[in-house]
Amino acid sequence: MGVDEPGLPTLFSWAGGYDPLRRMIDAFYDRVEADELLTGFFPGGVSERHRAHVTDWWAEVLGGPATYTERHGGYEAMLAHHRGLAITPEQRHRFASTMSLAADEVELPADPEFRAAIIGYLEWGTRLAAENSQPRATPVEHASVPRWGWGVAPPYVP
Repeated sequence: MGVDEPGLPTLFSWAGGYDPLRRMIDAFYDRVEADELLTGFFPGGVSERHRAHVTDWWAEVLGGPATYTERHGGYEAMLAHHRGLAITPEQRHRFASTMSLAADEVELPADPEFRAAIIGYLEWGTRLAAENSQPRATPVEHASVPRWGWGVAPPYVP
């Protein structure tokens, strides 16, 4: 059973809102562009448009505004972006570890509860994306954008 306490901040709020998430996404894609295992997914580099859309996705997933759903097509659009990519286990792992490094680089909150929650989403999301990216995948076609929470540990405030 997850944490459900009155007044508990969203992960989006705990992260500091949209701007820190955008810095994480930029740091992540800057690393991706220099990574020989991942850069092939983005010939010509990662566009400003893509970075903004992914930031909107992360903001919504972490409990922020539903901008990705309202402006970019929600779950179905994200699913479409990953179809046919044939993401390997090594690429999935590199993606996840690179995002974790980007969170460190931009100094998102480092408390164990927050990091466990976002890394939990990162593991779940990258594994689902890799599975859905395979040539013969049969993904769930229609779903809501996931709304990630604290999991089993609320934020620790000393």
